[in-house]
Parts: sequence; structure tokens; C-alpha cells
Amino acid sequence: MIYLGCFLLLCGLTHVMASYPIWWSLAVGHQYSSLGTQPILCGSIPGLVPKQLRFCRNYVEIMPSVAEGVKIGIQECQHQFRGRRWNCTTINDSLAIFGPVLDKATRESAFVHAIASAGVAFAVTRACAEGSANICGCDTRHKGPPGEGWKWGGCSEDLEFGSMVSREFADARENRPDARSAMNRHNNEAGRMSLNDNMFLKCKCHGLSGSCEVKTCWWSQPDFRVVGDYMKDKYDSASEMVVEKHKESRGWVETLRPKYNYFKPPTERDLVYYESSPNFCDPNPETGSFGTRDRICNLTSHGIDGCDLLCCGRGHNTRTEKRKEKCHCIFHWCCYVSCQECVRVYDVHTCK
Repeated sequence: MIYLGCFLLLCGLTHVMASYPIWWSLAVGHQYSSLGTQPILCGSIPGLVPKQLRFCRNYVEIMPSVAEGVKIGIQECQHQFRGRRWNCTTINDSLAIFGPVLDKATRESAFVHAIASAGVAFAVTRACAEGSANICGCDTRHKGPPGEGWKWGGCSEDLEFGSMVSREFADARENRPDARSAMNRHNNEAGRMSLNDNMFLKCKCHGLSGSCEVKTCWWSQPDFRVVGDYMKDKYDSASEMVVEKHKESRGWVETLRPKYNYFKPPTERDLVYYESSPNFCDPNPETGSFGTRDRICNLTSHGIDGCDLLCCGRGHNTRTEKRKEKCHCIFHWCCYVSCQECVRVYDVHTCK
């Protein structure tokens, strides 16, 4: 079993978001906007293994970015799964913010590990490029010669450093010779690699009157939504594995191999899992399922967000809602827009 403890950032953070068994100890409270100004005393954080404690002390100024990375990973999970039976629901006032959903080695666990690990690498990399920390900055190791009409400039984001932070801290607990540690390490790295696969060249034009006679370009991370979409595709095509035990000099070691030989074996960029997911149709405290009753469904969709599939065949209820919206907007020269307020009626469908 993988333990994820929790800790409070000092100076007033009162709510803790942590999950058993995501993989690591982090304080991610509601006052996210103040994380960057909060002093952190690593020794006061319960649950850190020695390697994490050393890392926290060596890199204390980027720990708020680590916490921010977990936050954006959870938010992206909730966006990507907003129309599915399991919608990455978190539980308030609980140390296990996902409940027991992640106790099993399922596709959902694989995705959460990957997206949170990517989130940490993303947030740390972005903070370094923005000058938020003294121990890191821009990537000066340009990758490739400049192209025709442009030259290297700006601040290339140092993804190598951000990935190192994510790897060293997130994987610190995944050192056991069991299948779950092997799965978590693999999916953590797949999440980090998703950032590398989506880096792009960002350019700025220079010249008289905004002409583009010369461009300076730098490597930039994508919007994190791009990473979320990418990892959601990996979730849908995740590879099911089986656990094998081997006797080595250090004792029994568990490894993973593909369950089906006639499928293409997973690469280091693919997500892997080895336990089946519950159907999440009905509430079940043992699996952490909240069920789908009262969830809003899409009447016209034939996908998983449609009323047939999301409601698990139970049917749906329909009610009307009146919403006030801006309408008949007019642009006035110069320069403002005036709008009227209209009341519109919508049908809302919810699962029985």
C-alpha cells in the first residue's frame, strides 16, 4: 500500500488536501494564492521520508510551486473527467481527497499519478522561467541551431529542472520491489514526458512598425490543457498488465508485463494498470464510488456523458431552469460595449 501523508504549510493554511494513496506528502490548501509567500519548515511536515525531507530542505523555495503543481493536476483531472461516471471528485474535510478510489491499481490511479506528476514539473518549470526562485531560471542549452529568419532569445523554459524536481520528490516513495511501485514510477514518468512531447517554439517579432524582419524564439511549455487532453488519450488507450514475481538476491521482486501479447506493448509514454475499475454507477464506500445519481447528463450525446450511459440505464429526470444572460450587445465607438439582460429557459437533465 502506498502512503500519502499530509502536512500544513505554516502561517494560516488550515485546510489540507492530500490523498491516500497518490504518492507523496504535499500541503495543498485553499489559500493557493498565498503559497508563494508562505514560509515552509520542512522539519514540521509529518510523513516525509528522509529523501523527501532532504529535498525539501535543499529546494525549500520551490516547494510552493510543487504544491501548486498538484493543485493544477487535480483541476485538470476534474476537467477531463467532468462527463464520466468517475469525475475525479474530491472530498472536503478528508485527508483522502479522492477517498479509496486510488487504493487499487486502476486506470484512474494511473491517470492521477501521471497528471499530478506532470503538474508539478509544469508548475516548477514555469515558476523558474518567471524568476520566482533563485536556484533555477531559464534553459540556456538551446536545442538545435537557429532557423532562417530567427535567432534564439527570450527565456526557454527549463523543463529538465522541473522534471527533476517532480522525479526526485514524487518518486521518492516508489522504491519498493512491488508491482504498485513499478506502476507508479512508470505513470509518473509518462506524465512528465507528456510535457516534453508538447514543448513548442514560441517566437516574438522585431522590426520597424511591428514588422517581422527578425524573430527571437525560445522553447515554451504548452497550455496545461494540451497536456490534459494528451494524457486523457493515454488513459483511454492504457495498457492492462499482469504482475510477475521473481526471486532475486534482495528477495522477491514484482514486475509488470502486458496481459495481451497480440497488442502492441506499452511504451514509456503510455499509461499502465493491472486492476479493473469499478463501474462507478452506484455509491460504494469500499471503492470510493459516489454513483451518478443527480449528475447532469447530455440528452443528445451517445457518449459516456449521455443520459443513457452516465445514468447506467436508470433513466433521467428533466427540469427547466431560467438563467439571466447578456444579450443584444452593441459596440459603441469608441470604445465600449452595452448589453441587455435576457432571461432564457434551459432544460436540465439529471440521472435518476
